[in-house]
Amino acid sequence: MTSGHRYLAEALAACEIRHFFHVPLVLPQAVKEMQALGVQPIVAHAEKAAAYMADGYARASGRLGVCAAQAIGAANLAAGLADALMARSPVLALSGGGSPETRERNTYQEIDQRPIWAGLTRMSARVEDARRLPDLLGQAMRVATGGVPGPVHLELNGFTGGVLDGAVETTMAPDPRWALCPSIRHPAPEADVASACAAIARAERPVVVAGSGIRASGAQEALARFVNRLGLPLATSLDAKAVLPDGDPLCAGVAGTYSRDSANRIVAEADLVLFAGTTTGNMVTAGWSVPKPGIPAIQIDVDPRELGRNYTLVAALAGDPATILDQLSAAMPAPAERTAWLQRVAALKRQWTETVEEWESANRLPVRPERLHREISRALPRDALVVVDTGHAAAWAARHLYLEHPGQALLRAAGSLGWAYPAALGAKCARPGRPVVCLCGDGGFLYHLSEMETAVRYGIATVTIVSNNHGYSQEKPIWDESAEYDHNWRFAPVSYADAARAFGCRAWRVERPQDIGPAIAEALAAEAPAIVEVISDETVTVPPPWVP
Repeated sequence: MTSGHRYLAEALAACEIRHFFHVPLVLPQAVKEMQALGVQPIVAHAEKAAAYMADGYARASGRLGVCAAQAIGAANLAAGLADALMARSPVLALSGGGSPETRERNTYQEIDQRPIWAGLTRMSARVEDARRLPDLLGQAMRVATGGVPGPVHLELNGFTGGVLDGAVETTMAPDPRWALCPSIRHPAPEADVASACAAIARAERPVVVAGSGIRASGAQEALARFVNRLGLPLATSLDAKAVLPDGDPLCAGVAGTYSRDSANRIVAEADLVLFAGTTTGNMVTAGWSVPKPGIPAIQIDVDPRELGRNYTLVAALAGDPATILDQLSAAMPAPAERTAWLQRVAALKRQWTETVEEWESANRLPVRPERLHREISRALPRDALVVVDTGHAAAWAARHLYLEHPGQALLRAAGSLGWAYPAALGAKCARPGRPVVCLCGDGGFLYHLSEMETAVRYGIATVTIVSNNHGYSQEKPIWDESAEYDHNWRFAPVSYADAARAFGCRAWRVERPQDIGPAIAEALAAEAPAIVEVISDETVTVPPPWVP
């Protein structure tokens, strides 16, 4: 027998979960036990940021991320799991809670928060006796990483989780394989594979559209093998962007609402679309217009509920995307001759390059976003992990960020503005030997500005590029009719470089496009928490996506 605190610490260590992101005061004895076993506690300044850090850790490592907060912070912690739920990211959230002795007695800071967790997790349970920790922790891990991955929650009795003072049976150790995601890889039935192969063989202009399920499955290499073997153009959501380098002839680019025009044109001209690891929501399809409903389609998804949700399918393959893509690669005959289609793909890509050349090379001040992202692309290390916020940050990255090397990768917020900076800190904890570069706007960065202190305290050496256009410029067109509305989107002047230095970060303020690359290179070389603030043009908004 051992204490619940020791059991939790030993469970994380045995599962090779090396970081525990939390806001005090929760599980103080467990935190001490973790530190003794080599699990680094990271104290954040906000519960939502701690959840984002655990999410970034999970997406970067393919391993369970863990975060925690005391009872009163539980609702804030839960709010941080919305992005993990949308992105199918395996995060375990622990929170303090009430106890049989205190419930319904108006105990200080005690409210029933179970309804909140129910809507934001795949499982939420109470640990009301330390003896239940082993089986409930094991169950939570299996739900988080098996089948459709996602966040889970355990409420620990007591304001700070004091239920773990009790004794636990140590023979019930968790199986470390349930800390890896996906922990189970289900193949598709052979009949469904055969149907898909027949449809692909018949198509003259097939295209693959891949989404965040490729990252969740760790299916990047399987997808690359599949499209290369069959010579299929690959369009992606931003979250799956790095499967093929941008210069690869089969890379069609990012499609959907945040997209390159060429990618949407390629998908719109296809006569068969294979959706791989994407839920076919409005973002990856530009409001279900690219491709148009009615096109012959195939879909691969781990969740059978997603198959055919938005497009009628000629073949539906339920299971793990990596496994199914390898099944298709093995089952397909020699690739069909599609020279004309690939030439058309190449022509559309050339047209895009020629169209944006003027913007991507513009020297005017303030810096145009297109030029900013072209300079970032040139400055990225060959093994960079890029973490991108939503909104304008995602839209500009989809259009003008070029990942040219097979070792580069990208993680993108599923929809939560402000996610990227804390998530990048978590990703760097998961991949300490890899350059981690965060891309965000000033609006997103302001959400969790205080976490710069966290980065400095623990030496988390990310490089964060803040595009400072002095406001929520994506919203500018909504308020354009009158200067009286400026306060709804325009910010007061702030120097983020000065703020970063005040927190102890290395910082650069860049106003000229030719200085962007050198500043990023210096920031990467510093191997310290670093902020590169670039003054960008507030008048330039992302063009609407190309649609038929």
